Amino acid sequence: MKKQELIHLHGLLAEVGNHFEEQDGKQITLDDYDSLGVRPTSIHKSKTDHKAAVFALSEAITDGMRATEREAVAPQAD
Repeated sequence: MKKQELIHLHGLLAEVGNHFEEQDGKQITLDDYDSLGVRPTSIHKSKTDHKAAVFALSEAITDGMRATEREAVAPQAD
């Protein structure tokens, strides 16, 4: 994946995170992502930095979604 594509993906994931927070009303824990200091607008950062940020952000989003996931209801036959 090219650096420009990673930056684009990074921006899209940031939007997904924002949308999730607005819909759910809960904040996503972004400690690992924030510690990297890389934002989608940080075009001067390296491809490796953006890749690490994409992984950290996607992990934070999925953890946030898991935390709000409700228990699955077991299917029952009548």
